[in-house]
Amino acid sequence: MPTIRFKKNIPEIHVEEGANLMKSLLAAGLPVASSCNSDGVCAKCGIRIIEGMEHLSEPNSTELFLKEKNNIRKEFRISCQTQVLGDILIDAGYW
Repeated sequence: MPTIRFKKNIPEIHVEEGANLMKSLLAAGLPVASSCNSDGVCAKCGIRIIEGMEHLSEPNSTELFLKEKNNIRKEFRISCQTQVLGDILIDAGYW
């Protein structure tokens, strides 16, 4: 079961392998910015990946489009489009 750890002083959470990153954070009671309800339109749910980028799903075409359109740095992932496959360390923040 993958673990999501946080740069800030937030307790780690455990998720099922393949769980959606945004939904996992919301289920744990953590805020995630979004105005499109996870439809992959707004790109506001960007999360900075500090460690474990290799433990996330490959970016899909929606995420690649949003990252290019919004000039989002490579260490950020669009959380509504990302599945957790292994342990990661994250920090919420603006791209």
